[in-house]
Amino acid sequence: MNEFINFIISRKEQILELLWQHMQLTVFAVLLSIVIGVPLGILITRVRKLSKPILGIANVVQAIPSLALLGFLIPVLGIGSKPAIVMVVLYSLLPIIKNTYTGLTNINSDILEAAKGIGMTKTQILKMVQLPLALPIMMAGIRISAVTAVGLMTIAAFIGAGGLGYMVFSGVQTVDNNMILAGAIPACMLALLIDFIVGKIEKSVSPNGIKSADGSINIRKKRKINKKVVLAIAALFICTILVTTFYKSNDKKIVVGSKNYTEQLILGNMLADLIEENTNIKVERKLNLGGSQVTFGAIQTGELDMYIEYTGTGLVNILKKDVVNDPKKAYDIVHDEFKDKYNLKWLEPLGFNNTYALAVRKDTAKKYNLETVSDLAGISKDLIIGPTIEFANRQDGYLGLSKEYNIKFKDVKAVDGGLRYKAINNNKSDVTDAFLTDGLLKAFDLKVLKDDKNFFPPYYAVPLVREDTLKKYPELKDVINKLSGKLNDETMRDLNYRVDELGESPESVAKDFLKKQGLI
Repeated sequence: MNEFINFIISRKEQILELLWQHMQLTVFAVLLSIVIGVPLGILITRVRKLSKPILGIANVVQAIPSLALLGFLIPVLGIGSKPAIVMVVLYSLLPIIKNTYTGLTNINSDILEAAKGIGMTKTQILKMVQLPLALPIMMAGIRISAVTAVGLMTIAAFIGAGGLGYMVFSGVQTVDNNMILAGAIPACMLALLIDFIVGKIEKSVSPNGIKSADGSINIRKKRKINKKVVLAIAALFICTILVTTFYKSNDKKIVVGSKNYTEQLILGNMLADLIEENTNIKVERKLNLGGSQVTFGAIQTGELDMYIEYTGTGLVNILKKDVVNDPKKAYDIVHDEFKDKYNLKWLEPLGFNNTYALAVRKDTAKKYNLETVSDLAGISKDLIIGPTIEFANRQDGYLGLSKEYNIKFKDVKAVDGGLRYKAINNNKSDVTDAFLTDGLLKAFDLKVLKDDKNFFPPYYAVPLVREDTLKKYPELKDVINKLSGKLNDETMRDLNYRVDELGESPESVAKDFLKKQGLI
């Protein structure tokens, strides 16, 4: 407990900033859901033939996995807050639409007939009779959406929108329970707070004598909050977010990105620090994004100006080329073809080769006398591999490896991030993929098997930058190339180890390295 408290104190500024981001994104998404969902719910009570298709579509959207939905949205909306908000809005619509429809269609028909009998119009009946009576059920739907939205918004960190998910994902990658809890606990507290606030708003706007969603009768002598005040507060909040977003989007800056594991977080911070300290260019950090397709898609659309990519990933995974084992030839191919096809520039390599590898526990290696990947061929049917999801689906990963070495494992249990190291350490798997510079290889004392057929291509880390960014800021090329040759395999592994095992932050490790190298 003391360790967790000390962690919270040391990261309080970061946690508060992420909490504010999370709250902004969540509240904006929920308010937008209400603005869309309530009118749709009213519409399908008036035009009944639309009820089945609209509710059907909302149900289908609800059934789509959140990461899959983000995958569909990224090519259209890019990365950042936009796809995250749209994703949460789409998931939030079903309870709001359904509860609005249910509340309005289950009002006693005698009450509606009486309203018609005294000469009220349809609009008057809706405003003065139906909505007040249906409000408790409608608010129940809004409360469900609001609480669910807090949890869903943690996925926003996957695409660089910030929020508490950044802490959760970082903790998963580094196997740091304190970091996971530092993101999860504030998210839970925020969900409870939003539920409490929505409940209070429900009671304040519901007419006297109407049952609330919790079953209590709403009786009060004086309303403390009226509808106009609630709407004014909501409008002010939305305007604040829109103005903030507009201001940020028009601010001249460089956007540095990274993928979602320790090494990339360190390198992303290195790039950002190097640029900030050696130029007058403002830097926005969109770190801890998803895998290669997210970062590459983001730099293509201009959402990112640069990130660190690997020659093997560019060659095999992006260009769909055959494996090239010669490091210089692999670099030349990606350098030339990325410029021609994507208008992207590969700068000078940083110096280390973070190629893939297979790793096993030392007791497994001793039991089966494992030294090379070929040694797995005869006994793989008795073993379980627990790779990352990306490795399991890449041709330069498990798909191609299993063919090249004629390996067929008993089961493939893909587990992302640092959790795969926990899995192999707890005997839930026997083999895992790793990068040669992973600090967790040292932390969990695993044995790396030799790639005796040279299947894995070279994965030299190289800054990948948009050509138009270099034209706009030509000084960037020389500044970034100061990192060239400064990192070898051992150095990078030690930096990763400091984060993964010693608990240092990627930001501090990156800055410390640059200072020791005299680069800042």
